[in-house]
Parts: sequence; structure tokens; C-alpha cells
Amino acid sequence: MPLLVNGRRVRLPLSAAELVRAHPPLEERARLLRGQSVQQVGPQGLLYVQQRELAVTSPKDGSISILGSDDATTCHIVVLRHTGNGATCLTHCDGTDTKAEVPLIMSSIKSFSDHTQCGRLEVHLVGGFSDDRQLSQKLTHQLLKLNDREENENHFPIIYGIAVNIKTAEIYRASFHDRGPEEQLRAARALAGGPMISIYDAKTEQLRIGPYSWTPFPHVDFWLQQDDKQILENLSTSPLAEPPHFVEHIRSTLMFLKKFPSPANILFPGNKALLYKKNEDGLWEKISPGS
Repeated sequence: MPLLVNGRRVRLPLSAAELVRAHPPLEERARLLRGQSVQQVGPQGLLYVQQRELAVTSPKDGSISILGSDDATTCHIVVLRHTGNGATCLTHCDGTDTKAEVPLIMSSIKSFSDHTQCGRLEVHLVGGFSDDRQLSQKLTHQLLKLNDREENENHFPIIYGIAVNIKTAEIYRASFHDRGPEEQLRAARALAGGPMISIYDAKTEQLRIGPYSWTPFPHVDFWLQQDDKQILENLSTSPLAEPPHFVEHIRSTLMFLKKFPSPANILFPGNKALLYKKNEDGLWEKISPGS
């Protein structure tokens, strides 16, 4: 399945700069996305993807119609869509182990592919900016200027979050109040160093959480004693650009890690996954533990 950019097949690998030079409409489409107002997305039909998570489904899904993620500063949100069957993967990457994550993302889409079905892969990449520590640049190089704004000589991302409509393939700027279920548990796994994982089974239309394991977070009491400035400067990749709730989120996640230094049988009785499914109102509802 070749990569399609602006209706043309692209021979890989290409650098970000080469892509822009070869396909000028990429920059124009980025401008159009930046110019949108941010839509507040409600929980009905939504599958929210946290950092170091991916989810993939298709238009046949009777429970999920929207995939989304936000709070991306130096992180990147990647949408990969197959034009033939509409299978769509959304993932929130932080650059921890991109080499291992890319094959995982590709295999998640290929699992939906019918070898007799024609189609191409469309890639949408949102995130990154000209951060002081040059972390974003390691991911997207010169494309970063498309999502960068400057204010009082400080740089900030323009787009923090996006959503993709699985049925229509529309991608738009978005923010989310509901990041569940099990928001703290999933955030704790990422902060404790967990790798990229797939969280959704489109065949059963179930969200599968865990079972996870982690070692006690180092110096957790020390970090909980620090003021907001210290947490921002030491636990963020982009202290000046974080959303207002960043410190509160980190504190609550640290408290969770302190309360559950080893999650195995406490959070996952019998070492079984926590399973959720959308109810008739389009909201997540916990069902019996998985195996």
C-alpha cells in the first residue's frame, strides 16, 4: 500500500522538508487546519487516546465514531487511514521509541486490510513546535513551523489536539473534557515509562485496559513536595507551552503512582484486564473482567 500525498504516490523515505517542497498544498492544508476554531468534543461515541496509546477502528464500528487526543506540545498525534476500507488509526507519540512504534501503527491498520481490496494509506501528522529544547525537531524537522506561534519571544504550538470522524474522515481541531475511562490509571502507565500499546478491539467494540505493571516511581514523595514551577521545569518537555491543567494532571498522576506502587492484583484482580464498552447513550460502561 503506497503512501498517498495530494493524490500522488510518494516514494519513501522523504524528509519533512522534501515533502513540503515536492507538495506545496501540504502547507496550505496545514494553514486551513490551523485556522479552524477548536471544537469541544463530548463523550458520546468518542474514544480518547492518551499519550503512548493507539486505537484503530473502521466505519463499520457501531460504538465509536470519533477518535481524538490533545495536550500535544512536543508530542505528535498521528492519524493513519486506509482509503479502501476506511480503517483509521490514531496515536499519540512522544518520541520515546518511534522505531518500535511505527511497525505497531502499520500492523494495526494492516489487520483490517482485505488483500482483495484496493486502497492507499493517508497520513496526517499534527503536533510539535519550535520548542526551546529542540525536542520537536527530532520528530518533524522543518514541518514544525506549520504549528508554531511566537508570543513575547516564546514559542507555543498552535494546535494541541485533533479529532477524526471515522465515518466521514474529517479531521478537525478539538479539545476534550472526558479523557476516560480510567484516565489516571492510563496516565500513570505512561508516566511510569510504559511503551506504546493498542487499547481498543474493534471486533468486540471493547476498550481493554491492562493488566499493567510498573516499578515504584523514583522519588515520588520528593516530586509531590515540589512547587508548580519545579514540576513544570523538570517533568515537562516544554514548560512554557503546557496547557493550564498540566501541573494538576502530573500531581494527580504522581499521587496515583504513590498509592499504587505496584498495580498488579490491586488494580487488576486476578491479573485480568479492565473492559469497557459503550452503552446505549454512547458512554463507556465497565463490563466483566477479561481473561
